[in-house]
Amino acid sequence: MRDIRDDLIKDHATRRFRSEHDYALFEYYRSAKLIAFLDRHRVPIGGRVIDVGCGGGGMPLSFAEHADYVVGIDPMDRFSQAGAVIAREWNRPNVLFARADGMALPFPSGTFDLVLSHSVIEHVADAGLYLRECRRVMKPEGRVYLSTAPYLSPAGAHLPHLLVPVPLHLMIGRPLAFRTFRWLARHAPWTLREPAHENSFIRDAKRGVSKHDDLLEKVRMRRLRALIEAAGLRIEHEQLHLIGSVRRLPRAAGAWLRDSPLTRDIVIGNLEFVMAAAR
Repeated sequence: MRDIRDDLIKDHATRRFRSEHDYALFEYYRSAKLIAFLDRHRVPIGGRVIDVGCGGGGMPLSFAEHADYVVGIDPMDRFSQAGAVIAREWNRPNVLFARADGMALPFPSGTFDLVLSHSVIEHVADAGLYLRECRRVMKPEGRVYLSTAPYLSPAGAHLPHLLVPVPLHLMIGRPLAFRTFRWLARHAPWTLREPAHENSFIRDAKRGVSKHDDLLEKVRMRRLRALIEAAGLRIEHEQLHLIGSVRRLPRAAGAWLRDSPLTRDIVIGNLEFVMAAAR
């Protein structure tokens, strides 16, 4: 397995929003953590792999070092000037990028040994159909990796952060919070923590574009588990990552907040599932 280089991840994280090329490199180095997660759970990453929502293409480039064949698909061809270029430069002939819809994958059933869905399902119009397509193209003994974040958590909200750490989306609801951040980005960007090059609200405001809310699936733990079951999948392994403020609490308190239906969608900042076909 490739070493996890925290120094390179941090370095590329600071530059990732400058271009698709920079973001692809960031994803390439960060995906070493995903590979380590799969390795810990003894999930084979050889054979045929598909990244269903590959963005700039950094993750397919990473998995190409271990798999026989990797396909990266995305409804927008962000990869054409990033992943595809790097694949040629790095001589990765076992990587293919294609523009395709994750809800209608153009592949026969049972094609792939491993299906990757990294921070994608929250941007999908029909999450149930998306999961069924992931299940369909997976081989009978294959696996699906899924990561996402509940939309009530700070990361899952996909909203900027205020300089004063106030969870605006929990106080006034997401629709109003989204409109508020759009107004702040246009009229008072100094109130936002992220610099302009990392904040799509500010970038769109500078271009005179009205920011579009692309959070299409409002991920909740209970609903997500139901969609997974309905797609004919079962969760083999899971890791629920708590937000930083909760990780600093006593372990018992953090576990209670993580497991309580009242708070889990707020305190889980990211989740990772490895799924197999339902028995």
